[in-house]
This record gives sequence, structure tokens and C-alpha cells, in this order.
Amino acid sequence: MDLLLVEDDPSVAASVIDGLESAGFSLTHVSKGQEAIIAVKNNSFELILLDLGLPDLDGQDVCRELRKTISTPIIILSARSEEIDRVLALEFGADDYMVKPFGMRELVARIRAVTRRAHPPETTSSETNQSIGDLVIDRRTQKVHLLGEEIHLTPKEFELFAYLATDPGAVYRRNDIMNEVWDTNWYGTTKTVDAHVAALRKKLGHQDWIESVRGVGFRLAISDT
Repeated sequence: MDLLLVEDDPSVAASVIDGLESAGFSLTHVSKGQEAIIAVKNNSFELILLDLGLPDLDGQDVCRELRKTISTPIIILSARSEEIDRVLALEFGADDYMVKPFGMRELVARIRAVTRRAHPPETTSSETNQSIGDLVIDRRTQKVHLLGEEIHLTPKEFELFAYLATDPGAVYRRNDIMNEVWDTNWYGTTKTVDAHVAALRKKLGHQDWIESVRGVGFRLAISDT
């Protein structure tokens, strides 16, 4: 698997490269945000490891810029441990967030978990297409259409929406959503679920598609809106 590592600290970069190459990964390393944007334009990486504290651009801005053109999974590696940093990174399109220092085994596990979610097993169209009112969800292509028009979602937004659509009308608790969509390795606040729901409602054009159940979680509406 070819990965892009965006890290300006030479000692951290060397440690990550050694650890991941020992685990069988192939890495390209850059130390600046602009270098990362150029590298992604010229290469096809399967996953990106992105630091936030870069010398030229903030990593969150790099993440947001990359998401304009690619859906490649992005894992943030950062010393920033504040809740707001985690939430913003996920809102800008990151798929996971790890706080430094971290263990190499956990990093490898996160990479494999994110990759599995990004590349689910292929199934037939009859198994992957789901219609809910005016919505059509295609799990094979990870696309959502509303009244025939594609709704452009980030990978994590699609995962969340597809999970809620597993049983339309059923209530899903925030902790269960975190466990299933962000996997059981996630230790952050569940407020990121609310942030992603808000983004989905905005893109769908109506908040009634996803209903809030006070003190519990969310459910996907069954009837047309």
C-alpha cells in the first residue's frame, strides 16, 4: 500500500517511516503542505497521513484543499489534543484523528480499519442500491442522489449516512454511531457526530431527512420531505 506522509518533524517522520515500512507499507514523505498538494496531484496514494502543524500551511487547510479533488482516506497525526481541533479536522474531511505520541501498532490498525471502510467488498447493484423516498444510496460507488441529482458527500459523511440508512426510522445512539462509523478505536467526543449530521442536513437541503432524538441520537426519516 502506497502512503503519503506529511510531517515536518524529521524525528517523527523517521520513526513513522521505519515502523510502517516494517509493517509492509510504502511511504512517500513531504514536510510542507504545498508539497503535499503537489504530490497528490502527481501520484495516486491509497492513504494520507497528515500533520496539522506544518511550516507553510495549516494541516486543516491542506485537508480541506485535498478534499476538493480526492476522496483518498486521510488520517490526521497531530500533537493538538483539543476537542475543537478534532472536530474541525473531521469536518474538513479527515477520516480519523490520532494524537501524538501514538503507538505504531495502533497506527497500523487505524490505517487498515480506514482502508477497509474506504474499499468495501464489491457486491451487485441490486444489493447496493437503496431507495428511500426521493433518495437513492449506492453503496458500491458511495454516491447519494436526491431527485436524480448527486449529493456530493465526503467519505465519512457517506459512511454516516449509509449507516443511518441501514434501518430507516430506527434510532441510532451516538456511541453506537461512533463505534460503527469511526470504529472502536475512536476515543474522541461524540459531538463530531452532530457536526457531520449538520453537514449532511445542509447538503440534503432539509433538516427533516435526519431527525434528532433528544438525549439518544439520530434516525433517518422514512417518508418523503
